Amino acid sequence: MAYLVPSEFVTKMVDAGESKIFMSTKDTVIRAYMAGAILALAAFMAVTIITQTGMPIVGASFFPVGFCMLYLLGFDLLTGVFVLCPLAVIDRRPGCTWGGVARNWMLVFLGNFAGAVTVAFFAAVICTFGFSTEPDKVGQTLGNIGVARTLGYEKYGAAGMATLFIRGMLCNWMVSTGVVGAMISTNVTGKVIAMWMPIMLFFFMVFEHSIVNMFLFPSALMLGGKFSILDYFIWNEIPTVLGNLVGGLAFTGLTLYATHIKTSPKREPARVRAVA
Repeated sequence: MAYLVPSEFVTKMVDAGESKIFMSTKDTVIRAYMAGAILALAAFMAVTIITQTGMPIVGASFFPVGFCMLYLLGFDLLTGVFVLCPLAVIDRRPGCTWGGVARNWMLVFLGNFAGAVTVAFFAAVICTFGFSTEPDKVGQTLGNIGVARTLGYEKYGAAGMATLFIRGMLCNWMVSTGVVGAMISTNVTGKVIAMWMPIMLFFFMVFEHSIVNMFLFPSALMLGGKFSILDYFIWNEIPTVLGNLVGGLAFTGLTLYATHIKTSPKREPARVRAVA
């Protein structure tokens, strides 16, 4: 594994954030759609494994395969662009603005959501034989997850909201470490190992990931979960997104940038410009 030290890859993080800000609308949405769909398929697989084996650690061990696939293919998750795009503005790259960051975040959110909901529908069809029967064991598990991770937080009020936010924050501390992990090696094996470890950790610890939840909760609703769309957004998605933003940017992006950018090699950024 050809390892790059932080001072060598931190500029790559800034370059990546810059390229995403200037990426065309079409490319941004397509890449985000595919990322949301692939991660949702990995979550579906992990829930299936856990249901069949009764061993969460086994499902958590296999879940990172989806994350590794989507990043090796160059697709984008909201949790990843939360970390990378702001660095281009902080580094004062020409043309990079907070408006450009917000545009990227919005497009990636929409693409991730569309991809995850597509797979949620497919999962609901599979678990009910085209909605002709009651959900199978995997479908029942998905429905139970939806209830436990919305109404389960709601019953604790403000304490539940704080717990949800912290779980989201810890989640993207790990996920963003996985995003950076793809940059710390020059070969595929090294990249996969570096991405695999933090993603397995977050999934096994049941931290809250906004894109995984974009699959879990719509599929649970389609499979008869007893909660509303409003419950999902208030008692999961919105606090999770905010926690993901804080955890990824503060604990990973800014710490690496602030402590290594001064010793990082200077080079012209590889800027990707396109007409939106």
